[in-house]
Amino acid sequence: MKISKRLGTIASMIPDKANVVDVGCDHGLLSIYLASEKDCHLIATDINPKALDNARYNIKKYHASNIDTILTDGLNSISLKKEDYIVIAGMGTKRIKHILSNQKLSDNLVISSNNQLYQLRKFMMKLGYMITDEKFITDQNKKYIIIKFHKAKKHYFKTDLEYGPISRYDKDYLIYELAKLFEIKKQVTNSNFIVRLKNKRKINKLKRMLKN
Repeated sequence: MKISKRLGTIASMIPDKANVVDVGCDHGLLSIYLASEKDCHLIATDINPKALDNARYNIKKYHASNIDTILTDGLNSISLKKEDYIVIAGMGTKRIKHILSNQKLSDNLVISSNNQLYQLRKFMMKLGYMITDEKFITDQNKKYIIIKFHKAKKHYFKTDLEYGPISRYDKDYLIYELAKLFEIKKQVTNSNFIVRLKNKRKINKLKRMLKN
């Protein structure tokens, strides 16, 4: 089956035959792909009954096996083993932090957050995870950063948390971030000195990173 570039990139970060919890599975296409193409065993969860019904419909449509569906908030009622994989995509960092807080987690997570990547990386570092992979992609004219975490203690500098210990060496990603800062620069009024100063410092920092 064909899936989007974003979902395909997430799937590429998960090994064959893995046990995976697809949190917020929505239409279930990632779960179906992992079960059908990588022989994974899936638990597909969603808090929205209609979304889970859509996933169940697609599971039957594609004759997918090894997929259990559970109506729940995040990881509630899910029993995890260390070697399992947790996938969370299509949510904001605030919601992701809520899902992962006060839970016994597995050692492996693949996360694609819609925003606040600095806060996400910082939060995961405090939970005791390191970043083993990052992918910057464009899918249907939208930009995504997909991050793979593994349970291991590692200290990151602020620049690593801001732009990613791997993504910071991706010039396409840095150019994208620089373009966002230039757009902010256009919108900030001259009277807002502090915001303009912070934005200028970030622009200069990214320019230096691009030269290295």
